[in-house]
Amino acid sequence: MAEDWAAVARVINERADALGLRQRELAERSQVSQAIVRELQLHIVERRRSARTLEALSVALGLHPQHLDAVLNGQTPPAPDPVVTRLDNLERRVTEIAGVLDSIQNDLRTVLRNTGGQ
Repeated sequence: MAEDWAAVARVINERADALGLRQRELAERSQVSQAIVRELQLHIVERRRSARTLEALSVALGLHPQHLDAVLNGQTPPAPDPVVTRLDNLERRVTEIAGVLDSIQNDLRTVLRNTGGQ
């Protein structure tokens, strides 16, 4: 069976959108270069990627490590580990909360600076 890189691109894009991940964030999470992530997402270059690349992207997207490889080869992907999925959801939520707290801290600094620290 021929490899289906277009299907891989669809899965990566749909999952990244669902998770609110930008290309740069996906590259950082997966430790795959942003250039490779871009090529895969845009289905620009069809060439064999290492199993580690597809596995790293699968994991970064909260999927089973073999998910993208299965999609590439026209197989049914294995179900993700529910514990890993839950941990990923918690990690995203903690990151969101940290962002809100940073924003509040910056607002408080501005208020203190504008009121002379009183």
